[in-house]
Amino acid sequence: MIIRGPIIPWELGAEKGRPVAALYGYLIGCDNILAKLHTHHPELCDKVGGLLAMHMDDLRKLAPLWLSKTEEVREDRAHWATNITGDIYGKGWISEMYGYSFGAAEVGLRHKINDDLMIYPGYIPRPGVEPILLHYGLPFTVGNWSFSKLDHHDDAIVYDCGRLFPEPPYPRQVRQMEPDPNKLRGLFLSLECINSLNEGLLLHHAASGCSKPKWSKYLSFLKSKTFADLTSPKYLVPKSMTTEKEDETEEHETPNEPDVAHPKIHTVFSTECTPYFDWQTVGLMHSFGLSGQPGNITRLLSCTDEDLKKYKGHDLAPTHYVPSMSRHPLTGDWYPAINKPAAVLHWLNHVDIDAEFIVILDADMILRGPITPWEFGAARGRPVSTPYDYLIGCENELAKLHTRHPDACDKVGGVIIMHIDDLRQFAMLWLHKTEEVRADKAHYATNLTGDIYESGWISEMYGYSFGAAELELRHIINGEILIYPGYVPEPGVKYRVFHYGLEFKVGNWSFDKANWREVDVVNTCWAEFPAPPDPSTLHHTDENLLKRDLLSIECAKTLDEALRLHHVRRKCPPPGTLKGLVDSKETETTVSRKFGQIERTFAFNKSPSESFSTWKLWLVAMWIFVGLGLLTVASVLFSGRKGKKPKGKGYRSKRRSSYGDDRYVRGSD
Repeated sequence: MIIRGPIIPWELGAEKGRPVAALYGYLIGCDNILAKLHTHHPELCDKVGGLLAMHMDDLRKLAPLWLSKTEEVREDRAHWATNITGDIYGKGWISEMYGYSFGAAEVGLRHKINDDLMIYPGYIPRPGVEPILLHYGLPFTVGNWSFSKLDHHDDAIVYDCGRLFPEPPYPRQVRQMEPDPNKLRGLFLSLECINSLNEGLLLHHAASGCSKPKWSKYLSFLKSKTFADLTSPKYLVPKSMTTEKEDETEEHETPNEPDVAHPKIHTVFSTECTPYFDWQTVGLMHSFGLSGQPGNITRLLSCTDEDLKKYKGHDLAPTHYVPSMSRHPLTGDWYPAINKPAAVLHWLNHVDIDAEFIVILDADMILRGPITPWEFGAARGRPVSTPYDYLIGCENELAKLHTRHPDACDKVGGVIIMHIDDLRQFAMLWLHKTEEVRADKAHYATNLTGDIYESGWISEMYGYSFGAAELELRHIINGEILIYPGYVPEPGVKYRVFHYGLEFKVGNWSFDKANWREVDVVNTCWAEFPAPPDPSTLHHTDENLLKRDLLSIECAKTLDEALRLHHVRRKCPPPGTLKGLVDSKETETTVSRKFGQIERTFAFNKSPSESFSTWKLWLVAMWIFVGLGLLTVASVLFSGRKGKKPKGKGYRSKRRSSYGDDRYVRGSD
């Protein structure tokens, strides 16, 4: 294949459960006995291949079946015939393609099938369609010139300095061959394919130390502006993104600025090795998968060596491990919030980052949509962030004390979109200014910082604002990216992030993340948060209050769904089993003991007979345990008395004294 432009899943329409693929119409085995023999769901068999854009979770389910079904079809020699498989050679050569289609059918994957994304050189593209892949699996010709990859099956051309595939006609010559504009486009695609292959060979030979090849007209053409223009990156146009098997009434968003290549972005968030941050990680990662956020995501996990040894949540997110700064190594100050700038700095210094923009989030966030620099206008020297109006220190003597440019201090935080070059300059200042503000206890007062606790807890936020001011980074402040659940939304705004850092309520129901600081809902099977009210029960005459409550419910339901799917992935025992019941009961007990006001039952409903059977089992087990215990005690007493002589008062006195000391020692432990 030759890639002509970026293959971006969300632009193609790929989503979890609905991969995008190219049409392989010759896989007739999806329509006959072959599918009935090799999949339980022949009606789900899609004739697809070539290009596949698939969610990672779907691929994990499919991959083992793809392999096993390939082996299965390959062994089924009785059904290799062309009239059954479509294989013109009748040799089972396309067994792997059927392995894919049958495996996908087994796991219930239905494809969005697109016949415009990929083209075989020699074929004529549909009018107005710009394919982004050239698949040169078949012979193709341009006039008297031809190319077939099979002719070069054993060719060592890659290792022969200066040798290229046969030179095709030039564009000027081809224009004279074909008057039809669309057929001419097809011929130009064939030229582009072979010329791209030859250009690749030239670059490879040069990188391998081959001497510079002799000048020729063809080499001159491959280096010309004409060739560069013909092979410039191609981008999807709306017609190319239309897929088969989609609801005709469904609306499809077309990407903004389809002719512009977007920069690569990377999302990071900071956490610690605690159950509190683990459930937040589960929520954020679940929402990241649903949001369509481009690029990769990394959890910056700050841990002490001791905590890391017993930590269970390594698989919750792609992770970069960072030494904990919760207890400052120099001052001894206990301030976990400093881990955020310290972790970002550590990541920058230890990882080869190829993204142009970095999106920085907090762990206690739920993504509702993509946060991209091109949509919100971020640029080098102009980061984007959300308003933190309570940072009043930007307007008083606090800023004058801690930055040379108090006029450049922006009251921002929460979501940050910053160019990587700015972040590399800024990260050290973010950490340094955080330490500086944290040490300035004389200015912790609420009237100076806005911190209602006057404890210096928001020093890291000021560290960010003052550090950015030092570099005179002026933010684009956007109030339409983030909302706190419980706040009334602005009309018509589609917020991209829930930040559930504060308690929020809907009627008598409430959620406060602080109440779940010590509860391990991630490692306790089927644990969940208190369910919010059903939206259908809401009755508001005020439309704004209704929208507020609906957003709060959405945030809570997303967290609970994230936990449920996490327990499924962890292969928690079915809730109806004895082990599942025990796990659920343990969760209930832990939560109710810790937080008396939270009434939530994690056990699943059982029939009376099931409950009675379980109770009988426990009763029998208890009596066996008690009986064994009594036998053990009796045995010890009998053996202790046997053969011993009576002791005097002095011995009994010493024995009581000894026990008293022993109790004291055990108590102190």
